[in-house]
Amino acid sequence: MLFLQLLTPFFLFLLPFLLFSYFLKIKNNKEKVLSSNSKTTIPKSYPLIGSYLTFKANLHRRIQWLSDITLAAPAATITMHRPPGLKSVVTANPAVVQHILKTHFNNYQKGGTFVTTLSDLLGAGIFNVDGDDWKFQRKLASHEFNTKSLRKFVEHVVDAELNHRLIPILRESQSQSKTLDFQDILQRFAFDNICKIAFGYDPEYLTPSLKVSDFATAFEEASIISTQRFREPLAIIWKMKRALNIGSEKRLRIAVSKVHEFAKKIVKEKKKELEENESLESVDLLSRFLSSGHSDEDFVMDIVISFILAGKDTTSAALTWFFWLLSKNPRVENEIVKETTEISKAVNIYDEVKHMVYTHAALCESMRLYPPIPMDTKEAVNDDMLPDGTIVKKGMMVSYHVYAMGRMESIWGCDWAEFRPERWLERAEPSFGESGSLKWRFVQRDAFSYPVFQAGPRICLGKEMAFLQMKRVVAGVLGEFRVVPTMREGEEPMFISYLASQMKGGFPVKIHQRVD
Repeated sequence: MLFLQLLTPFFLFLLPFLLFSYFLKIKNNKEKVLSSNSKTTIPKSYPLIGSYLTFKANLHRRIQWLSDITLAAPAATITMHRPPGLKSVVTANPAVVQHILKTHFNNYQKGGTFVTTLSDLLGAGIFNVDGDDWKFQRKLASHEFNTKSLRKFVEHVVDAELNHRLIPILRESQSQSKTLDFQDILQRFAFDNICKIAFGYDPEYLTPSLKVSDFATAFEEASIISTQRFREPLAIIWKMKRALNIGSEKRLRIAVSKVHEFAKKIVKEKKKELEENESLESVDLLSRFLSSGHSDEDFVMDIVISFILAGKDTTSAALTWFFWLLSKNPRVENEIVKETTEISKAVNIYDEVKHMVYTHAALCESMRLYPPIPMDTKEAVNDDMLPDGTIVKKGMMVSYHVYAMGRMESIWGCDWAEFRPERWLERAEPSFGESGSLKWRFVQRDAFSYPVFQAGPRICLGKEMAFLQMKRVVAGVLGEFRVVPTMREGEEPMFISYLASQMKGGFPVKIHQRVD
């Protein structure tokens, strides 16, 4: 009885929202949902529920829809109304991005909403904390990411996974003319890599049998459900489901429990191993953190889980869309094959990625159109005014739309829709005493116009690691195969996003032997 009495205020609060939503859904049935071909306007806002109905109707294409309405705004910044009477800002304006990520960095933090929503999975890891906790973890991680020994370890891990698992699976698929879900293959590849780099543990997720991994499955479910919390019209909905231990929140509790149980087991074993053998070389991140004196098991578990989350789907998402774009642009593919072939003959295998300038540009161009993290959100600590005049109140969420920014004519020109790596390049004269034709030189773009790896103090620590991994995969795969999508002619895959972007329904391909 007491429990029911506690629930009563929740249902009394939620009832007007549900009734009003239902009423508007019927009464405004004539209002059409925005499509990619319709006139793009900021959606209507109603008392209490804001623009929730239109948002929900476009949930299946949330990223594209928000991109359309943001780019339609004069300053590429919009203010959205959401339940229950709250406001949030979405922007694609580079000046605003610089304002929130650098100039006024201290005023735009992860914030209570973000931290609470992801705390079950991430705990107090680096991607879910602010202030001094973040500074401490950032300094600790930054030191390790800048060591040559970690880079060599990453190179070794990626090369082993590529040559002993990915390439053999592609050879088998080619010889048997099988259709592969290349997105799944790349996700498995990335998961093995990041677990070995972060934990020193090999989940063997990428094997010929494509077996199920309990840890990978639990991690994926925990990631997806945690993200879905953000899409609830009111946070109290998922919080009550968690309190009642029902539905998706029950599944999340089980998945997170499996992830944490597994992670703690690895931490304990690694800690014991290091204590028993002081001369043991610390190569993976977990060993490095433990060896540097950070023995608190919960602390190192949280920070390592954060890095697994950051690395498990981002590089695979980038590569999935990259191979899709190559299939539609054979000229670019030929240029990359030519570059990698010439370089592999001239330099050591571990140095070749530094010379893959055209490939680097093509990867940047692919992530411009299909960023692994299409949106990111901060919370205002205090009242502020953005450079375009938008008023931000304390506690408001401010999101920068990376996907939309990659489609801005003001940044990329009238040919923004074209996949053209050359927009990142310029011809360089040969050095003194060096013979040969003109070579490409990569031209770095302003990080606030291209915030694919964030910018400012929170810029991605794993950026160079990601490029190393992606370039090795590109060189290894394209040197031997052609990746040919099996989708119908003219069919375009749908871009969706949880914590990282994905291709809805997977990426079915045939692997062909390269003969050109």
